[in-house]
Order: sequence, then C-alpha cells, then structure tokens
Amino acid sequence: MYFTDRGIEELESRRGEEEVSLAWLAGKLRGFVDANPEFETAVERLATYLARDDEDDFED
Repeated sequence: MYFTDRGIEELESRRGEEEVSLAWLAGKLRGFVDANPEFETAVERLATYLARDDEDDFED
C-alpha cells in the first residue's frame, strides 16, 4: 500500500456515496493548487489523466 492510499481510502469512506460534477471537482482542484502551488504539476497530471480516460466508453 502506498502512503497516498490512506487519503484515497479516507475520501472513499467519508464521501464515497456522494455524486459530484466534474465542474465541482475542477473547482476543488483549482482551489487546492491555489493554496498549495508546489503540487501544481501533480494536480495537472491527475486532471489530464481524468480528462483523457476513455476506457469507460468501451465497457459493456
């Protein structure tokens, strides 16, 4: 288990049943980067990964 898995597990346990829009998520990511500019590259990579993830389109 990676150290970052703890945060992912907390997110899932606290808010896993919620539905949010991608616009809401984008706003939260922008706010995070504004407060933590040292993570800009990582957040940009995550956002790009999510934006380009087309595998869901091919599931049956």
